[in-house]
Amino acid sequence: MNIEVISGAVTDIVCDAIIIGLFEGEQPSGTTRVIDKALQQHVSEIIRDMPGCGKYGETTIIHTFGAIGAKRIILLGLGKESEISVDKVRALMAVAMRAARKINSQTVATAIHNESDKLEANLTAQAVIEGTIMGSYQFTYYKTSKKDNPGIEKVIIIENDTANMDVIKSKVHEGKIIAESVNLARDLVNHPAQYMTPTKMASHAMQIAEEYGFELTILEKEDMQQKGMGALLAVAQGSIEPPKLIVLKYEGNPDSQETIALVGKAITFDSGGISIKPSQKMDEMKGDMAGGAAVLGAMMALGQLRPKVNIIAVVPCAENMPSGSAFRPGDILTSLSGKTIEVLSTDAEGRLILADAVTYAKQLNATKIVDLATLTGACVIGLGTIYSGVLTNNQEWCQTVIDAGQIIGEKMWELPNDTEYLEQIKSSIADLKNTGGRYAGTITAGLFIGEFAAKTPWVHIDIAGTSDAEKDKGYNLKGGTGVGVRTLVQLMKMLEKS
Repeated sequence: MNIEVISGAVTDIVCDAIIIGLFEGEQPSGTTRVIDKALQQHVSEIIRDMPGCGKYGETTIIHTFGAIGAKRIILLGLGKESEISVDKVRALMAVAMRAARKINSQTVATAIHNESDKLEANLTAQAVIEGTIMGSYQFTYYKTSKKDNPGIEKVIIIENDTANMDVIKSKVHEGKIIAESVNLARDLVNHPAQYMTPTKMASHAMQIAEEYGFELTILEKEDMQQKGMGALLAVAQGSIEPPKLIVLKYEGNPDSQETIALVGKAITFDSGGISIKPSQKMDEMKGDMAGGAAVLGAMMALGQLRPKVNIIAVVPCAENMPSGSAFRPGDILTSLSGKTIEVLSTDAEGRLILADAVTYAKQLNATKIVDLATLTGACVIGLGTIYSGVLTNNQEWCQTVIDAGQIIGEKMWELPNDTEYLEQIKSSIADLKNTGGRYAGTITAGLFIGEFAAKTPWVHIDIAGTSDAEKDKGYNLKGGTGVGVRTLVQLMKMLEKS
């Protein structure tokens, strides 16, 4: 998709469709008023006859019949002006672009970022492009028939404040990078497990490393055995697919002693192992690598944005399968840290591979850690699909991560970490057990990982409920959402300025 930022009269812009905004209960203003005048108050007539057209997410198609450069107008309901936000603009643009695609538009223009004084133009212009690209996403790798509609090929951002043109262009470029990186993460999640194996995850990491100049290390099974990664190896031993541990290193600030570790769970398929899952919805377990996908997507963006921050990405990859060689309930594992783990359920495997990955990140001198994982069904029950659950051992670090998510529209909810919960994961025959039962399942699973972070500032983000969408809504389409990518990128931008 080509993106162009131009100045000029909105009525002269030649395109298949131009998106203009309307607040609920309001008369045309700004760009909408200019177009209304050019169309001899036709927009005002539509507002009078269809008073609901300004409601949030409503789209109304208006044919111009040559009165202006655009063939059609997409009148986009912005909702109440008092409730508008940058993230709502992001979602609204996704809705509008899908409406544009539906009417076979190939070139689309908009000045929606100038619709309200409440919206800071630069950030909103970035959100416009993010919503456009994320909302136009399609996963068609396995479709044998292609539709005649080629999709939107060009998006024009209209900006008449020439003094602000360079900043707008910069933010639009940044938005394009971030949105395309989210879509990469979505692709990784949406591919079937027969394709997206640990080996294929490592191949994608290799492409990212080569393109953006990262130092890449991939630990093979033999390397893990030599280092003593007993927890990760146990999870992988039931599958014919060999495990991989991916490490990408980016040194953006050689003078700093700080190194941020981004750790992403990548179980490329989770059958539950010997503690096998019910067959219903087991197909969705191809997405149990969404945490790892988010980390790789974030690294793709950060490789282009080049923040002055030192980063290591650690992605443990394995397939959890039942077989004669699979690990069993009752087994005792020795992790990389030396801590021993009693296995009560082989379906509580994500925390096991993260235990070794977090320990390895510390061995690589990480000073702060963020891990992302589709870890527990309990998180979906507790928080649904709106919020990701968060646990931490460091309140300041946690608040920074939550703030990063808040800025870009990824919601998180911190859960308690009282030491009493640790009683649930103490084992009578080992140091820890890998599940504390149904009660407080998200908390005890997160605190299990926290035992391996120890005193290193650490935040765990459980994305089990937010990594996948059951239907199109705003900029999230059915399938993988790429959640976490934008939070991690925003976090690095914030750390660069701190």
